[in-house]
Amino acid sequence: MKISSRTEYGLRAMVALAMMAGVDRPVPLRAVAEAESIPEPFLDQIMAKLRRANLVTSVRGVNGGYHLSRPAEDISIGELVRVLEGSLAPIACVGEADSSESTCDLFVGCHARSVWVRVTAAITRALDALSLADVMHDEVPLQM
Repeated sequence: MKISSRTEYGLRAMVALAMMAGVDRPVPLRAVAEAESIPEPFLDQIMAKLRRANLVTSVRGVNGGYHLSRPAEDISIGELVRVLEGSLAPIACVGEADSSESTCDLFVGCHARSVWVRVTAAITRALDALSLADVMHDEVPLQM
């Protein structure tokens, strides 16, 4: 499964937003873009998507910017990735229930599909188990 730049930047932006968040002041888009080396027009598109999904709230005006819509502990990485990436399924036949059967003639009785169902479930569990707060405070190993 390959994660898009939109999702990579979105996660980095959300962590930066959470870390920069003040009590009373929203974080300007430009500050997040500069801190994370994300092109500001692209970040604006990402933040619009996150706003529509109620992950962030925006404040207009000279002192405007963004806030997390809820505490970082209550925002799962799985939710964030699904908003920006869509389905977590690595292959279409384990994606949305209403379209899965029509994507492949071998849907019924396909033994390989069980592998992708398990992979999707593992990815979903792993990402849903992580909160934005976990990522903020996580020490990342340099190598796997």
